Amino acid sequence: MQSPKIRKLVSLFSRLPGVGEKTAQRYVLHLLTADEHIAKDLGAELATLHEHVRPCDRCGNIADVEPEDVARGIAPLCSICRDTRRDRHLLCVVGRVHDLMAIERTGSMRGRYFVLGRLLSPLEGIGPEDLPLPRLLARIRDEGVTEVIVATPPSVDGEATALLLKRELAPAGVKMTRIASGVPHGGDLEYADPITMGRALAGRQAL
Repeated sequence: MQSPKIRKLVSLFSRLPGVGEKTAQRYVLHLLTADEHIAKDLGAELATLHEHVRPCDRCGNIADVEPEDVARGIAPLCSICRDTRRDRHLLCVVGRVHDLMAIERTGSMRGRYFVLGRLLSPLEGIGPEDLPLPRLLARIRDEGVTEVIVATPPSVDGEATALLLKRELAPAGVKMTRIASGVPHGGDLEYADPITMGRALAGRQAL
């Protein structure tokens, strides 16, 4: 029979995305049997996480902050927004922070970002009024953005969000582009579904 402390920790770990009860139990038992410094270091970092990491005030990315800056009312800015080498006229709109991270790993994005925080999803009760569209429009206007790259996933919610952005940003008069989707690198055409193959053909490029 598990102790109340173990059950509590397993329950807390199980709240993390993609972590079931068995995985949570393995995490807890590992922390219990491993070097105690691992558990202490993890606990110390988690305890101060919200003090030192905040959403970027400009784009919604993750920003490192100092508590004294927060006390002085200094808005947190991420490293991308602080980077003056970035093209401020090119803005990539993503659904969530992990989408931003995936694009950054490619090293191909020279502009800046705007994180919506969520996607349009009628089934989950998320409508246009739940997206930060006024902030996005204000940023496009204030920073002189000339091109908006819509980088939402090729899902039902992602496509619905892309169409909404196209409609709502039309009055801004900026060029709007959509990331391509199709057959992945190293993929076999034989196993591509019709939708993926259709998008690959529609997004074809000259050799």
